[in-house]
Amino acid sequence: MGYRRENAVVRAVREVSPAVVNISTRTLVNRPSPFSGPDPLFDSFFRDFFESRPRRPRYQRSSLGSGVIIDGTKGFILTNAHVISRAGKITVTLRDEREFEATIVGADPDSDLAVLRIRSETPLPAVKMGGSADLMIGEDVIAIGNPFGFSHTVTTGVISALNRSIRAEETVYHDFIQTDASINPGNSGGPLLNINGVLIGINTAIYAKAQGIGFAIPISRARRIVEDLIRYGEVTAGWLGIMVQNLDPSLARYMNLPRETGVLARKVDRDSPAHQADIREGDILLSVGSLDIHSAGGFNAALRGYAVGDRVNITLRRDGKTLRKSLRTAEFPADRAAALGYTLLGVRVREMKADRRARYGGGVVISEIRPRSRLAGVGVKPGDVIRQIDAAEIKGVKDFEKAVIRYRNKGSVVLLLQRGRQGYYITVKF
Repeated sequence: MGYRRENAVVRAVREVSPAVVNISTRTLVNRPSPFSGPDPLFDSFFRDFFESRPRRPRYQRSSLGSGVIIDGTKGFILTNAHVISRAGKITVTLRDEREFEATIVGADPDSDLAVLRIRSETPLPAVKMGGSADLMIGEDVIAIGNPFGFSHTVTTGVISALNRSIRAEETVYHDFIQTDASINPGNSGGPLLNINGVLIGINTAIYAKAQGIGFAIPISRARRIVEDLIRYGEVTAGWLGIMVQNLDPSLARYMNLPRETGVLARKVDRDSPAHQADIREGDILLSVGSLDIHSAGGFNAALRGYAVGDRVNITLRRDGKTLRKSLRTAEFPADRAAALGYTLLGVRVREMKADRRARYGGGVVISEIRPRSRLAGVGVKPGDVIRQIDAAEIKGVKDFEKAVIRYRNKGSVVLLLQRGRQGYYITVKF
């Protein structure tokens, strides 16, 4: 007499929900300065002028996001990096209302992924991780999260598109799953499941203009990043030794290519994996693996999906012929970091003297600036101090070189420079 109401969605949600967690963060934040404005030099002047006064009161701010337990024995939780950015204390709440204080294993803002860890005396429920290589447009998906503080909210939809690229502020994120399942800020970091309850993506709400559209990071790409975060605390991108640039219209016409197809290999490092595979300067790189390449940003983003030692298949065009190259990524050679810094940023640096380091709290001194570089053009001089590159605090030359290697595929970085008591931010594109 009646139909069974239990369907695949009900079964999947019942099985996976215990592994979905609520993440809250508490952060000490300075109250806004009455002198804040768009000009960093103006702000810096007032900060210096008032620095002898008592510090402004600070307050605590909580934020909510989601995560999913991927290893119940070790307590590893996968979430979005922006959910836990600048967090002072992170609290994880399970569906049964148990609370744990979490530690950050590692975070990668470039992919918007982070791994947390909680300690439990008993094994925790965990999701089954699947793959995303065989996803189909139109197949049913399930999103679970904590939108607007409503815990364990379930939304369903279908996969609307694959390999989507979206721009959020100054960053372009590539290779997203697009779905019509509702994704709100509280869903960020929660799981996207297929109809069998298998993890196929991590939901993200970085695109503020989305209405009726959700995005998720494919789990196949997330797996490699998670492995690096657990092993190293950060993502170690594989190195091929190729620098590329977008095709300009005249070059595309000359090579009989559509403007949006491929990128130009403008430099190939000697003794690099690309050099050994006979990839040459002037080649047009058309695809990396299964991804067609349309821009330098797309090429660099595709490479971030490969770990050190992974095999990469590249399709290229040379002299009117289409060629396919197979090569294996390597770790970026540490002894080339200084040269890379000069190529990308146009500077060479040296360690600070002890008395100056004590005054600044760290940094590296610019010893040489390449003429006609971006920094030279805005008036940066030898003797200025670099204190930060993007999120990386620079204490010495090793930190500088590590940051240059880390951000080499990003396309641009923001530097915090200091001259005397004056600090200012400069964006450098490369």
